[in-house]
Amino acid sequence: MEKQHNHKDCMHALKPVQDTLDVINGKWKLQIIISLNAGNKRFTEIERSIPKLTSKVLAKELKELEQNNLVDRVVKDTYPVSIEYLPTEHTKTLFPVVESLKNWGENHRKHIFGSPAEVEKNNEII
Repeated sequence: MEKQHNHKDCMHALKPVQDTLDVINGKWKLQIIISLNAGNKRFTEIERSIPKLTSKVLAKELKELEQNNLVDRVVKDTYPVSIEYLPTEHTKTLFPVVESLKNWGENHRKHIFGSPAEVEKNNEII
């Protein structure tokens, strides 16, 4: 006989997922995290690595990521002053999650579009 789950069990499972989504949700946050993981540290490097991301939105998103301890803003005492954005140790715990999402997305495309050739063809469209 299948075990029935009550509302409390469901909320116990959903609350941490909702907390995660509240922190990384949106069009840009995961893309910024991926860009940081790829080694982009300077504001302009991050901005150039993500098409259609505006400077204003990047500044806002970086500030929110910093507030959530996912980005360290490091001011270098150089002339002119340079600023780098670095993933925190806490952010690095997200990298396996991002990799899992990437793998799921690739498998989902195969599931929806079929053969690898069809997936490649549809990647160009989407």
